[in-house]
Amino acid sequence: MRLALLGAGRIGRLHARLLASTPGVDELLVADPQPERASEAAAEVGGRAMVSIEAALDEAEAVVIAAATSAHAELIRAAADRGLPTFCEKPLAEDIAATLEVAAHIERTGIPFQLGFQRRFDAAYREAHRMIAAGELGTLYNFHLAGHDPEPPHEGYIPHSGGLFRDSSIHDFDVIRWMTGREVVEVFADGAVRGFPVFAKYDDVDTAVATLRMDDGALGVLTGARHDPLGYDIRAELFGSKDSISVGLGPRTPIRSVEPGVPPQAGPPWPHFLDRFSDAYRDELAAFLRVARGDEASPCTANDGVAALRIAEAATLSLHEHRPVRIEEIPGT
Repeated sequence: MRLALLGAGRIGRLHARLLASTPGVDELLVADPQPERASEAAAEVGGRAMVSIEAALDEAEAVVIAAATSAHAELIRAAADRGLPTFCEKPLAEDIAATLEVAAHIERTGIPFQLGFQRRFDAAYREAHRMIAAGELGTLYNFHLAGHDPEPPHEGYIPHSGGLFRDSSIHDFDVIRWMTGREVVEVFADGAVRGFPVFAKYDDVDTAVATLRMDDGALGVLTGARHDPLGYDIRAELFGSKDSISVGLGPRTPIRSVEPGVPPQAGPPWPHFLDRFSDAYRDELAAFLRVARGDEASPCTANDGVAALRIAEAATLSLHEHRPVRIEEIPGT
């Protein structure tokens, strides 16, 4: 299959390396608004740099979109209008109105489509998903989701990020839906600027918490932070009537015990999400090739993207209005 990779920035370069080694990719066409980036990424993996996005789409049999968020909606529509199977990194679009429009466009065209929520392909998250579905945790009482980045983004990124909940916590919102098979119905969120005053300049926060109520009554707490001096800390802890489990707790978790006699951390902490989820990204793209060939249904649909964004929108509204927000208050179904 001849695959077009649109976007050759940090995540695009990773996808180029992974796609180049994915069975079924016969040729990789790399395009980016900055031609030199496309040339560099293509040269690294033996792909072909294209003169434009349009040229790549014209030759492609399937598309992987790893461009800036602001370009997602337009690129998805362009690929869909050509009838091309499409993978796009989250999110579908910059806001809820545009997201709903793009999701509807995908449905109208009927293209095979997969959204990039890579945690669904991580081995530990998949095992938690399996255990919950099999009833091995019993009744899920509550859960904790932690998403702590090692360092904040540069200032130029902040005003275009959508805020902490839309930019970062949306991964947690998606994965809790997927792991539990349940829907979030209410969010109560709060946040603060604790270490980096630049976030206040853009009406954003660098530290946040949220409580989540699921449609079956289970309760959860999310913690998010733009800075963890020890490394990249992504965890899910689930507590049930039969068992309690953790995703992300291991020798590279950037947290240490001060209990007497507990040994120190056994390995270096994860430096970044690209390292922590490298295997998940690989398996996610391999799954997309199967979706593009028609071998299986999409494991992460446009509607999943809508659902995760609605939770993020509710959390953001709750943060600003200091009240619980029902998901039904947010547009969408």
